[in-house]
Amino acid sequence: MHVVGPGLESLTMVRHGQSVVNAAPYDGGMQFITGTRDADVQLTELGVTQATAAGKRLAEISPAFDLVMCSPYVRTRETARLALASLTPPPIVFDERLRDRETGILFGLTRTGIMVRYPREHRELRRLGSFYHRPPGGESWPDVALRLRSVLGEMHGHVLVFTHDIAVVLTRYLFGELDEADISAQTGAEVRNASITRWERTDSGLRRTMYNDTAHLD
Repeated sequence: MHVVGPGLESLTMVRHGQSVVNAAPYDGGMQFITGTRDADVQLTELGVTQATAAGKRLAEISPAFDLVMCSPYVRTRETARLALASLTPPPIVFDERLRDRETGILFGLTRTGIMVRYPREHRELRRLGSFYHRPPGGESWPDVALRLRSVLGEMHGHVLVFTHDIAVVLTRYLFGELDEADISAQTGAEVRNASITRWERTDSGLRRTMYNDTAHLD
């Protein structure tokens, strides 16, 4: 069995702060957002506050990191910039393998929107389930897991990552903590904005010491 992240001493993952998509009200309509790329979705004012609070918490968790990595999307870049103001980190490495899942033609659509505009894809989504469904121009969850497996294998030492909810959930999957049934029973949204998840090296391997922690936001 392939061991993921053999060079890691600790891994700390931070989900970005609240974005304008996260804050969009769901009123039963067909779209959450239009007129922008997923990569350009920005933080809300609350997201800015959350990112700053996460940085102060990170300073308490670990005084130093050997490597800081970040998804290149605007909401993660801004979260990292604000959070790292409380630390003295090494330069940030932006890596597209840490980006959010590509949803292709379904970007910005609610389930209602998918059903109305792309009924065939809605049927395929129901048939395959959200884990294995790959929308046109997009990715399935295993597609995201493949790129995450690659980047995790290159990490060494004490690593801090700013990323998205799906990356946090799938890192647990790659570390053997979750399987497809577990993931299908929850949603990536259960990983809250600006939450912190952390694993630390022990004699028996990496052990998760925090998950979806938002004590700094209370």
